Amino acid sequence: MSQAYIIEVFDRTAGIVVSDGRGYRFFSSERVFDSLDGGHFGSARAAERAARALVEQRRGAGNQAP
Repeated sequence: MSQAYIIEVFDRTAGIVVSDGRGYRFFSSERVFDSLDGGHFGSARAAERAARALVEQRRGAGNQAP
């Protein structure tokens, strides 16, 4: 049986991660996070950190956060 978790970053739903037995696969729910879509992470927390880093990177570049 697989496990799935919702990943939220700064009050926005970034996507979900689904356990595949070797880690977690990320599925984005907003365009901002599409670069992570299909990515494989060792943990749900690692996927959350990647989504948070993506938003922080965009903020640092002067773009609006999602």
